Amino acid sequence: MCTATSAGRENTDLSNGNDSAANAPRQGQDAEAIAGAFVRARLAGAALPAFPGEIPADLVAAYAVQDLAIARWPDEVVGWKVGYIQPARRDGSGDERLLGPIFRRNLWQVEDAARPVELPVFSGGFAAVEAEYVLRLLEDAPPDQTDWTPEQAAALPASLHTGIEIASSPLATINALGPRVVVSDFGNNNGLVMGREIHGWRGIAEADLVASTWIEEECVGRGGATTLPGGLLAAYAFALSRSARRGRPLRRGELIATGNATGIHDIAVGQAARVEFEQCGTIEGRAVAARERT
Repeated sequence: MCTATSAGRENTDLSNGNDSAANAPRQGQDAEAIAGAFVRARLAGAALPAFPGEIPADLVAAYAVQDLAIARWPDEVVGWKVGYIQPARRDGSGDERLLGPIFRRNLWQVEDAARPVELPVFSGGFAAVEAEYVLRLLEDAPPDQTDWTPEQAAALPASLHTGIEIASSPLATINALGPRVVVSDFGNNNGLVMGREIHGWRGIAEADLVASTWIEEECVGRGGATTLPGGLLAAYAFALSRSARRGRPLRRGELIATGNATGIHDIAVGQAARVEFEQCGTIEGRAVAARERT
């Protein structure tokens, strides 16, 4: 039995005096340079020795970097990862969570636990795996609604699935540097593995959605849906709200990885990972070095 605790690491608009006309050109140049550096490193499968510029002043500026990087990335966004922001690291926006894009070519769907999946991570960068509960929207979100409560989110139909997030960045210090850096680099996401659908999930108590994560046959974390502050619906509501405020209202079929359910678990190239979802199947994978891509 897995008895380890999930001692996971950390993972509206603001101005903070940075939105003046005098500062705007420099901010735009900085954002372009940061986005370009992260995109080039990711496409090359290479590490970055340091953050490529001045860290954005707030989450708004960080999302501006992310939007520029998304526009440069040669793939389609199919969903979003949600990460929790510890209270000491929040800014004036009040956001308790953050978003990062999931791209189509970095999405793998598996049903058979006997088929381990390759988990691409950046050698010399940050590399971890996270057990996830993943929502798939069954209807479009109303495009004019920018604020969502968990109760309102519950009324927007979605299916629930098991998953593993590949949390990896070319920048090894991404989490240590904080949420503005995480947001700047695709939310520290490099892919999502989706497992089985959890049928009838709205009738299952979140306390009964339990998972454990194993690296090289060692249990490194145990938790579940209740590990997430506010639960699944709080993460869902945040994703709906922040996406709409960014001008990206969520659509039918988009995915929401709701947050790490057992912690954030370091992994090295060559190591095997397994997440066991009680009564909901198992997902297995092995970390491989991220390859150059076009």
